[in-house]
Amino acid sequence: MGKSSANATTAEGVLDPGGRPLKPSSPGKAGGAAEGKPGPVEVGQAARSAPAPYCDLHAAPVTSRATLFWYAVMAAALFFGWRLSYNEYVVAEDGPGYYLGILGGSFMLLLLVYPLRKRSRLMRNWGPVKHWFRAHMVLGVVGPVLVIFHANFRFGSLNSTVALVSTLLVAGSGFVGRHFHAKVHYGLYGRKMSLAEIKKDLEAKENTLHRVLGFAPRLQARLLALDAFVLKTPTGFMKSFLRYVAAGPLASWTHLTIRMGLARTIDVAARRYGWSAQERARIEKAARAHVSNHVSNALMIAEFSVYERLLALWHLFHFPLFLMLVVVGVVHVLAVHMY
Repeated sequence: MGKSSANATTAEGVLDPGGRPLKPSSPGKAGGAAEGKPGPVEVGQAARSAPAPYCDLHAAPVTSRATLFWYAVMAAALFFGWRLSYNEYVVAEDGPGYYLGILGGSFMLLLLVYPLRKRSRLMRNWGPVKHWFRAHMVLGVVGPVLVIFHANFRFGSLNSTVALVSTLLVAGSGFVGRHFHAKVHYGLYGRKMSLAEIKKDLEAKENTLHRVLGFAPRLQARLLALDAFVLKTPTGFMKSFLRYVAAGPLASWTHLTIRMGLARTIDVAARRYGWSAQERARIEKAARAHVSNHVSNALMIAEFSVYERLLALWHLFHFPLFLMLVVVGVVHVLAVHMY
């Protein structure tokens, strides 16, 4: 009975994260296993050559190093500008300060081009939307920075104070919207995701789960329990939000307990099937990578519907706020030149 069970397990085999069988080495070779036991497996090579799942192929880092460098430059400029503001090098009424205000206000007005490019039929052939969105992001950072330098880091008259506060509100709202946008798109500048695609990716991982963790049925059950929780379709935003709040701690706990139990489980399997130390390390690395990706996908499902709704609500708030900024800016320019 035990022999047939061992042979069945061997026939099932342990597969890499792409679902490919990990081939045992030929008997008699160095490091080879006895008949009926898995031989050395090239887990690392198989994992590198296996195709990435759909979401992993299209996902991109939300914040690249170039973007972080750009933000660091803007932050440094603001810091040194603030430290030197008391020297009155920049005056809003004339000189460089005046032109900084004109340039900053023009950049803020140019932010309207991106939504027009998305919605206007006349502009649909004006290049890829992602390039317009990238320009929108740059203008949304540089414009407020120039306005702050124009104001010399201080509040002035009532109309200038309202204009500055409106600019800062729009800029802050833009950073919040950037976070929501990245959560429902493939990277910051990629196309919009769909819940069906994320679920399809999770199902693909479930189909290979019994092969990657064929030696650990209890660990498989914990991952499948997490999947069952996030795949429930809640009705209404509040239930979706509560599921999202609960999914974070549950996913972290599931990930932690599986990682803790994985080493012990692999030790037992290695002794049972005669895996070498190198083979054991490769199998453990592949299993850990699969578990991490699986948990990440489960969290994406839990958070997607929440962030999709938050992004829609943000649009309802952000655009009127921007229109208010345009009106306030026009009033500020007229007041400055008329009085």
